[in-house]
Amino acid sequence: MNTQPKSATATAAPSGPLTHRQIMAIITALLLGMFLAALDQTVVSTAIRRIGDDLHGLSAQAWVTTAFLITSTITTPLYGKLSDLYGRKQLFMTAISIFLVGSVLCGLATDMYMLAGFRAVQGLGAGGLFSLAMAITADILSPQDRPRYMGYFMATFATSSVLGPVVGGFLSGQDAILGVTGWRWIFVLNVPIGIIALIVVNRVLRASPRRAQVRIDTWGTVTIIVAVVPVLLVAERGREWGWTSPWSIGCFVLGLFGVVGFLFAERRMGDDALIPLRLFRNNTFSVGSGISLVLGIGMFGGLAAIPLYLQIVKGASPTRAGLLMLPLMLGMMSASLLAGRWTSRTGRYRIFPIVGSALLVAALALLSLLGADTPLWKTDLFMLLFGVGLGLNMQTIQIAMQNAVAPQDIGVATSSGTFFRQMGGTLGTAVFLSILFGGAPGKISTAYQSAAGSPDFVAATAAHPDQLHQITGSGSLDDTAFLTSIDRTIAHPFMVGFSDAMSVVFLVGAAIVTIAFVLSFVLREVPLRRVSGLEAARAEAAAAAPRTETVADVATEAHV
Repeated sequence: MNTQPKSATATAAPSGPLTHRQIMAIITALLLGMFLAALDQTVVSTAIRRIGDDLHGLSAQAWVTTAFLITSTITTPLYGKLSDLYGRKQLFMTAISIFLVGSVLCGLATDMYMLAGFRAVQGLGAGGLFSLAMAITADILSPQDRPRYMGYFMATFATSSVLGPVVGGFLSGQDAILGVTGWRWIFVLNVPIGIIALIVVNRVLRASPRRAQVRIDTWGTVTIIVAVVPVLLVAERGREWGWTSPWSIGCFVLGLFGVVGFLFAERRMGDDALIPLRLFRNNTFSVGSGISLVLGIGMFGGLAAIPLYLQIVKGASPTRAGLLMLPLMLGMMSASLLAGRWTSRTGRYRIFPIVGSALLVAALALLSLLGADTPLWKTDLFMLLFGVGLGLNMQTIQIAMQNAVAPQDIGVATSSGTFFRQMGGTLGTAVFLSILFGGAPGKISTAYQSAAGSPDFVAATAAHPDQLHQITGSGSLDDTAFLTSIDRTIAHPFMVGFSDAMSVVFLVGAAIVTIAFVLSFVLREVPLRRVSGLEAARAEAAAAAPRTETVADVATEAHV
């Protein structure tokens, strides 16, 4: 009598390696899903003012971003764990479907709070699109082969990052297209892309193995929500509430209770935990998670600050600012491709986080030198260096974490890296912008005091005294559109002060990313597997089956 092991699959995946054509078909499906989520992160940013005016709720615009951020972040680890248990194809299609439902509802919203609620629905789907796409890639490609294909994902991310502001600015600038308000097309366009993605995924993606006899980590899910949501809220709203306000302190305390509760819940659940604590005993997983968190702070903080420099100091429109970010995206894609080819050829990868983190520190230090009169070509070079640092790090840390865990934990490892990077990004954006807008008024005031003795400035203010009052009046940082309509000489000290405040932001960013540089030396280089996640899982199941039979046979003989 044979005993079926607990790890037996309910749905067996077809055996045998995939051909390049099959791999590209699957990756195309994954890229469509990733494109939806990546585009939606940036496309709303340039349209939000027009949306707020149309829905008569501009003051509530922050909740449109916050709602999407909260739900997409808290669902990321859930998708990773559930995909390890029940298969990735079904969950990936579910994530796309939820995202599409949210998109349709967003297009029908009639006020800002309704739009925020529907953006939360979008986020429920978006949380699975990034992490599941990476996990599925790990299933079908070995760690040594995977870097060769990661360039497609970097290109998709970079394209959507540049295309998002351009598309958002264009569509929101149209009063109506085919009888539908222009900004609503931002969400409507997701529908045909998502339907194509669903069809392609259903046709080309194989069903992945499912584990039987598992417990659902209900308390882990509840406590991680309690831990994450207050932190995200205070990160997004802290500047408005005040970092020491009762609301902020209450969020910090609640989040701390959530973290403690999460640790107790995960310890109790063992291997069935949402994020099994045993994984943190793995050097590559734990150090990789730390690097992801720190890089998230530096990456998203820098990505939030650079467009503000281009728009406020250099006078670029949101659409043009998106195009001016092309050097950064080019650096990220090029470095990712080169690192991927080298890793696939040699199997070595530890050098890339070290070099990449060092370049990020150098790039942020150089960005701190930007001033009101810095030529754009220098800004381009600094952004290019920043992009190269990101490109060397992003895919390498992801592959290292996936390679270091057992095949049944690939989904958890992938989603954990994404989760920590998103958390770091939220904190980095909040901290960097708080430093910027907290320090800018004083820097701007100092710049105007320094300019007061300049003959050109005296002549300009004498000719336009109303403009000087407009610029130095209260609330000038809430709306900087006036900078394009006043005398350049009068506006120049404002730009000097603002760029000086940004210098502090980039220096703080360089100091924070230095932590990632130090951690990268601690990261252990585990030899890359030469088999895909599915092939490794099948090998483990095959190795376990004879052992189970032997135990059963011995027990039978002893009984006889």
